[in-house]
Amino acid sequence: MLARLVVGGVISGAISGCTRQVPEAQALGDPVPGLTDDELARFEAGRALFDRVFSVEEGTGPLFNENQCSACHTVPAVGGTGEQLVIKATRRRGDGSCDILASESGENLRRQATPVLARHGIERDTLPSATADIATFSVPFLFGLGAADLVPEDALRAAADPDDADGDGISGRVGLTPDGRVGRFGRKADVASLHDFTHLAFFNEMGITTTSHPVERGPNGAPLPPGTDPAPDPEIDDASADLITDFVRMLAPPPRPTPTPDAAALIERGEALFTATGCAACHTPHVTTGPSAVAALDRVRARLYSDLLLHDLGPALASTCAPGASETEYRTAPLLGLAARRSYLHDLRAFSLERAIELHGGEAQGARDAFAALSVLDQQALLRFLRSL
Repeated sequence: MLARLVVGGVISGAISGCTRQVPEAQALGDPVPGLTDDELARFEAGRALFDRVFSVEEGTGPLFNENQCSACHTVPAVGGTGEQLVIKATRRRGDGSCDILASESGENLRRQATPVLARHGIERDTLPSATADIATFSVPFLFGLGAADLVPEDALRAAADPDDADGDGISGRVGLTPDGRVGRFGRKADVASLHDFTHLAFFNEMGITTTSHPVERGPNGAPLPPGTDPAPDPEIDDASADLITDFVRMLAPPPRPTPTPDAAALIERGEALFTATGCAACHTPHVTTGPSAVAALDRVRARLYSDLLLHDLGPALASTCAPGASETEYRTAPLLGLAARRSYLHDLRAFSLERAIELHGGEAQGARDAFAALSVLDQQALLRFLRSL
């Protein structure tokens, strides 16, 4: 395990001797401390757009899931999660490659239709054929993810160990977008940047076209009936999309409550066990950012508890494939903000941390078994540490 932890240090270690930490928020949903007045103004303008309800006339629909960003990212504060689940569908081609079924809206099956489209008898995307894999994915926390956007590609590639050269059973791989770029976001690490994340969310979740996705998508990829899409494309300009991207970029990491002395000792013990059991081999405590125009995020260490790489978690958690990921591979889920969550895993199937750990297989089986082998008191210490994040 030592070799893996050293490799992981490429991500969590210093860039040019950097020791500065991204400061935490005083409250969930606050901006990163240390922003300039201009950055704070962009943060607030972006938050206003994030909270805005977009009308049909402004571009929502004709097929969509929600009409505002914060309809999904709202619990326990703006930028958090929600009860909604994204529905995706993929299929394996004969050559073994992954078909994301873009022509059938497999990237995101939308659940609502505008009234004018519903009058044509179209109320939602329908599920593709029975040969497709269908899966649901929960809404991700956005707090502190600006740092993930700034981790250099070279650091991600250096931390990857696709052939398990060190023999520790963990073989993290770099995720890929459909066009072959390095992915950092998405459950399957198939989204490259916060810019892409914002544009995809507008297009897939709200049915709002952008300069990156300027062509409206009809039901399961079919043409829209004439007259059902009143807004000219693209339906949102880059300046507005960039404000929302900056809002997400500058959301601070969640605050960690100050524990009592007794709880602090338990948390410290749990943190040591988190590393000793192998959890930290994938849930890397820190990442280090590269250069950024935002000084508060420029070449700093950020708490993330993710190496941003793909890992095979075994058949119990199989879902859909992605351009660079198998059905059982997932980008390591960041754990920051875990204290504010009540259900876990990509589809929220686990209602306790114990159950979430139990379902980990594949590359995580060693860590899962090590947790199971702990005494009850040590298990509770590790869980108390996780609930402190």
